[in-house]
Amino acid sequence: MSKMEKEEDVEQASLNFIPCLAWIRRGVAKLNPEKVELTKEELEALIGKTKGDLAELDEEDKEENEEDKEEMDEGETGDNDDAEKIDEKVDSNMDEDAKIAAEYGLDDYDDDDDNVLMGIESLTVFSDEKQDPYVTKPEDEDSEEEDDFNLLPTDNLIAVGHVEGDAAILEIYVYNAEEAHLYVHHETFLPALPLCMEWLDFNPSETKPGNYLAVGSMSPIIEVWDVDIVGSLEPEFCLGKKKSRKKNIPGVGHKDAVLSISWNNRVRNLLASGSADHTTMLWDMNNQVVASTLPHPEKVQSLQFHPFEIQTLLTGCCDQQVRVYDCRSESFKSWTVEGEVERVLWDHFNPYCFLASTEAGHVYYMDARNDEKPLWQLNAHTKSCTGLALSSQCPGCLVTASQDKNFKVWDIQSGKPNFICEHDFKIGGIYVATACPDAPFAFCMGGDNRSENFKVWDIRQSAAVLDRFERRQLVQPLIQTCPSEPPATTNQS
Repeated sequence: MSKMEKEEDVEQASLNFIPCLAWIRRGVAKLNPEKVELTKEELEALIGKTKGDLAELDEEDKEENEEDKEEMDEGETGDNDDAEKIDEKVDSNMDEDAKIAAEYGLDDYDDDDDNVLMGIESLTVFSDEKQDPYVTKPEDEDSEEEDDFNLLPTDNLIAVGHVEGDAAILEIYVYNAEEAHLYVHHETFLPALPLCMEWLDFNPSETKPGNYLAVGSMSPIIEVWDVDIVGSLEPEFCLGKKKSRKKNIPGVGHKDAVLSISWNNRVRNLLASGSADHTTMLWDMNNQVVASTLPHPEKVQSLQFHPFEIQTLLTGCCDQQVRVYDCRSESFKSWTVEGEVERVLWDHFNPYCFLASTEAGHVYYMDARNDEKPLWQLNAHTKSCTGLALSSQCPGCLVTASQDKNFKVWDIQSGKPNFICEHDFKIGGIYVATACPDAPFAFCMGGDNRSENFKVWDIRQSAAVLDRFERRQLVQPLIQTCPSEPPATTNQS
């Protein structure tokens, strides 16, 4: 192993960060979540399917390698003698490997029926662990675990995308603001590094609203998981399909990593996704097809449907442009900011206005009816402003977070930003910060500190915050729709 390869392995092993988070409202999760318990036959089928998927990926890699070889210049055939010597060495090594395989019966190893489950079936001998004489768990511990597993109507859930080493994990936390509880309820391994998450209640195979989480990752495929199922090994459904040249199957959806997702809660089967392939796609989840594609000149880092206007979509791009689309005609208005756009956010208390943060640490507040200058600009951080959130119920309460490791609270109700407080929670550079939909002063954030990288904070613990917002009337976001006509558009996509 080369020195560079060793350094890469060490760097991979030291990875420990949280790139994305999503709150789940109270009352939408099942109070008694379902547990998946696989039978031996189901486990065998799953292992077989996994082997088949891996074999298919290997075939696709071989196809790509063969195509790369065909594209090489066939005229460059020098050093044939050296090549023949290398082939002779490879043949001799293969002969040695063949001897070892014959001596120890390695060729027949996978044919042994006892190895079908790789020893997994021997892990559980008793159907009820209480029958196992070697298990001496107190009965009180069982009741405590049951209490932690069952949820309360006042519980919020927090979906956390956690990357640790080469593992990508979806962790579901329970947060109860009234009882000050915070713990991991269950977790699921993801096939690719997660980059964005969005809660939704829609599944095309179900007639009733449910509790689902759409996950965008380094893969171009969007996976939708059922949060109410503990131990699930596969998503409920996927949006997108990779292209297969061997099977002559065309690709569907994105061709690169999915960087942002937004669900339209007014048209429940509609989902928007922004990608590193320079497109925003509108998905019809009923049929799991792309309904429309909005091309961009650069990566689409962030997007959000308008909270009340079903046809209006806000996007932030790496070309330093913020755009407001009318999805019916694919026309848009655009604004230029300083630096690549990190986050965009509609102001649900002032629905004609929105915010955008950039890699330069700036925050902009703009009126969608005015395509000129922003209403105000704030130099909030010294590095990328990667966290941007408004309180769900306290008008004017804005929080920002950054790769400079600081979390800040601002009051923007007066028409200009006023600094309230800042804090370094020692979670490293912050990648994301989001607001609780039910507790107006609770926010969570994720960073890259290996020892601690997740934090939930009630900002009223700051005396300055309590003094500023304690007497401010809490209100629910506007429930009336805005005027039916969207902001006038001046550009065409």
